[in-house]
Amino acid sequence: MKRISDTLATLASGTLFGLGLAWSTMIRPESVIDFLNFRDLGLLLVLGAAVTINLLVYQLAPRLRSTTLLGEKFQQRPFALNGQTILGDVIFGLGWGICGVCPGPALTGIGSGNIDLLIALAGIFIGALLHGLLPGKK
Repeated sequence: MKRISDTLATLASGTLFGLGLAWSTMIRPESVIDFLNFRDLGLLLVLGAAVTINLLVYQLAPRLRSTTLLGEKFQQRPFALNGQTILGDVIFGLGWGICGVCPGPALTGIGSGNIDLLIALAGIFIGALLHGLLPGKK
């Protein structure tokens, strides 16, 4: 059973993430498409900050602490670079590039009143459903 501190930490993290997406204008597909077309490189700072912070946290935190801030053990994230991973990355990138919407910003954008993002979210859920229905899934 989840502790209340786990739930509050998740809520705080999600709120911080959503605020960051909204403030950086990533919830506006037009901003993302301008970035992908090299017309506005402001989101490059967002990407750089996100990668840097994640790299530091995932690499340094387990070396500096024996447990997470909530007392849990650190877990290794399994990762395999194979054809399935690369194909999934390409499909995700194409969808993101075509509509300018990623799952996190889509949910945040709906919260800010951009109801048009429901179409993109429907596509995201349909893609996830189709992936789950593929034969040979473990």
